Amino acid sequence: MAVAVSALPSLSVHAQSSDAALTLGKVDVHEHAEGQLSAHQILTSVDVLGADQIEGRNVTHSWELLGQMPGIQLTEFRQGAESGKVSFRAFNGEGYVNAIKTLIDGIPSNVNSGNQRFIDMLFPLEISYVEVVRGTNDPRYGLHNIGGNINFGTRQGGSYTDARVALGSFDTREGQLAIGREGNGLAQNYFLGVQSSQGYREHDASHRYSVGGKWFVGDLDQGMRIGLSARAYRTGAEEPGFMTADELRTARRRSALRNGNDRSDRDMRQVAVHLDMKLAEQTFFGTRLYYNIYEDDRRVTFGSLATGNAPRQRRIWDESQVGLLTTLTWQAAPQLTLETGFNVEHQDNRYQRLRYSYAEPTDFSAVPARIQNDDRHSFDNLGAYVQAIYQPVEALKIVPAYRVDRFDGSTTLPGGVHAPLQHYGTIAQPKLSIVHALSRHTHLYANWGRTFQVLTGATAPAYLTPGQAPMSPSTNTGMELGMKFRPFADTQARLALWQQDATNEISNMPATGTTVVLGKTRRRGVDLQLNAQLGQRWTLWASHAYQEAIITRDDRDAADSIQGNEVMATPRHISNIGMDYQATDALRLGLQGRLQGDYYLEERNVAGKYGRIATLDLSARYDMSPTWSVDLQLRNLTGRLYDYAWYDSFFQARPQPMYSPSAGRQVFVGLNMKL
Repeated sequence: MAVAVSALPSLSVHAQSSDAALTLGKVDVHEHAEGQLSAHQILTSVDVLGADQIEGRNVTHSWELLGQMPGIQLTEFRQGAESGKVSFRAFNGEGYVNAIKTLIDGIPSNVNSGNQRFIDMLFPLEISYVEVVRGTNDPRYGLHNIGGNINFGTRQGGSYTDARVALGSFDTREGQLAIGREGNGLAQNYFLGVQSSQGYREHDASHRYSVGGKWFVGDLDQGMRIGLSARAYRTGAEEPGFMTADELRTARRRSALRNGNDRSDRDMRQVAVHLDMKLAEQTFFGTRLYYNIYEDDRRVTFGSLATGNAPRQRRIWDESQVGLLTTLTWQAAPQLTLETGFNVEHQDNRYQRLRYSYAEPTDFSAVPARIQNDDRHSFDNLGAYVQAIYQPVEALKIVPAYRVDRFDGSTTLPGGVHAPLQHYGTIAQPKLSIVHALSRHTHLYANWGRTFQVLTGATAPAYLTPGQAPMSPSTNTGMELGMKFRPFADTQARLALWQQDATNEISNMPATGTTVVLGKTRRRGVDLQLNAQLGQRWTLWASHAYQEAIITRDDRDAADSIQGNEVMATPRHISNIGMDYQATDALRLGLQGRLQGDYYLEERNVAGKYGRIATLDLSARYDMSPTWSVDLQLRNLTGRLYDYAWYDSFFQARPQPMYSPSAGRQVFVGLNMKL
């Protein structure tokens, strides 16, 4: 398969005149077509992060890479394998409403609860690009696609041998090796990544291993391409535990004795078969068959309460997913393209939660004091969509779409309880996107769409156990009005106003069995982005997102009402600024700043605001030769200390904030090889 690889300019505009996507960094483009329409061709609020902004970054987990993208909220738990999450559009990362669909090479990669743990399988050197779609107008996905989706594209095709070794703060050591070979109709890609660190705090060591491969034969231009991708990951990590305010003030790097046996061991695997066919000159068929496995054994002690067994828990997940996605794309006329898609997914999930008697540290080898969960449940999704891309004139694109989803499943609980999934029926999701090019560099766009939330987990209210009332899905109706424009030469800018209204939204945490009906909510905000190429040497990007999430109506008594309050853990402001300077042909300097506002810890909004983040990172890269380069990265240069906070109303004698402290200033040195 002959492939020509070219790099889009750092601030590239995709070829379509009515494109509203923004790209930061360089994205490798192979000359063969993919057949299926890409997000930037059909959607509006799309951002793409290129490989050159990814491959040399030193991060503990790859979800951290998205912190340089506009409007992305980072939630940093920093508890072993439970490291953190990304979210956007005023959905938080606490795990109660998991609203972001996550994919790896187009393969669904959320666990049953919607959490994004499969991202941890990826290391930066393996990632070719990250594509973020914000809003409710994407019909390709249903489950978890409430506020949008993120697709991590890994390297495919090409001939290369790239390696990176890095050393840094807290005895962090990392090695990555990526190999690609392509010729005689066969493309092969391999990756190996290892990382170990002692961590910022006591009892904070971790070890991560990832291996992956891709094998593709054929050429879509010649009629068919078929491939296999496989990836396996394992991590073992200590958990330093959450701290009270007094413990944080006394010694923020310590880990309390109660957490001395806390740790997490996680295994994940993903296998997929890819088939793309050119049925006719303007007709393409694509299908993906995948199998995901997620296994997690977490031993965790919450809080400092010395009585009862609630704070000391062992949580064990054993989940598998098998699914199929298909698309059929037909360019019926130069002005009209039709696409239809179908997906089916079956999940087989088991969850155990064991509680232990008080000990310092918790003795997880003892007989559990109580088995709270020993559940097994199935969860099945059947979905389909159709969309039309109608471009009557070059300057106007209209994309109507319609999606439907259905769900089924059953659960088996201790005591011989069997129950079906809530009967949600057929969930309809109409959508519409419009982009109008006022000029070559100015595009107005608008979109409207509906998404949904259904409950996951093994127990009521997700399942109709005896006495459980039927529930309808929560529907989210969103709209957006925006403009992509060029304020001056070699720049891209976007201004967008958006709003998303939900009915009967439910705050649901399957791991703890915590379910709270929030009622009607309204999320809205303003996004402002700017990318600029200043001459041949300077690249600048900046973004600011204002957002709010308000509970607009609930059905509680006046004394208990939370109507008008803010949804927990949702900062009002997220800002980014970045700059690259090509000082010489060999030396590149970089700066990146990030500001994330504080937020209320609970829906009553009485515990105060916490969680403000302000960081500044510096980097330098020197090319010693076309093959070898070395880089230096200073993270959190100012040493500003910030802390993740959550409100513990479960495990303390009195409800109070609990903290996970940030790591302060960090230094990393990396050696890179490209052959």
